[in-house]
Amino acid sequence: MLWALLVATHHPKCLPAAGPHDRDRKLSRRVAVCDTAVMRAILMAVAAGLCWGIGEVCTKSVLHGHKIGPLTAIFFRSLVALPVLGITWYAAIHWWQAEARPAWRELPLADVLKLVLGSGLVAGGLAMALFYSALALDDVSRIKPIAFTVAPAVGALLGWLLLGEPMSLRKVCAILLILGGVVLLTGGGPSHPAPSGR
Repeated sequence: MLWALLVATHHPKCLPAAGPHDRDRKLSRRVAVCDTAVMRAILMAVAAGLCWGIGEVCTKSVLHGHKIGPLTAIFFRSLVALPVLGITWYAAIHWWQAEARPAWRELPLADVLKLVLGSGLVAGGLAMALFYSALALDDVSRIKPIAFTVAPAVGALLGWLLLGEPMSLRKVCAILLILGGVVLLTGGGPSHPAPSGR
């Protein structure tokens, strides 16, 4: 699956243009910068996946004890994450200058609704409630691949249909490979071994 992800994220625009004498050195430098940005994005995505994997295994372990429910786990997770995100957001804007100051007054109403309803309500609230509820019922090795594979597939399709993002044959093949890997992982029968007849 990692190979398929790397294939999907290998941006064709970052490849150097073929030329007999390397006419444009600025283009070469721009390609190098683009290639570095793509690699950084891939590494950050892999790191995010590692963090999510560790976090969900910890959550599943707690839910397995049946002392708290999935919604309690979501609330506690958000309670811990919110101040960390707030400090990081403030530092990125005012100290590190890694992000521009948000221009709230210039933000169209449609973008505000996308943030509130799409990102906040649907992805941040409803999706997390459904995911944690599923996590309380089945193994993380089954639930997490399903959820985290449907998400990029839907994102790639909607990005192509609504945002005009390119949909190359390479990306289609990579998505199909990832989906096929999840089918093999989740369709292998019961997740727990059957008890012996002793």
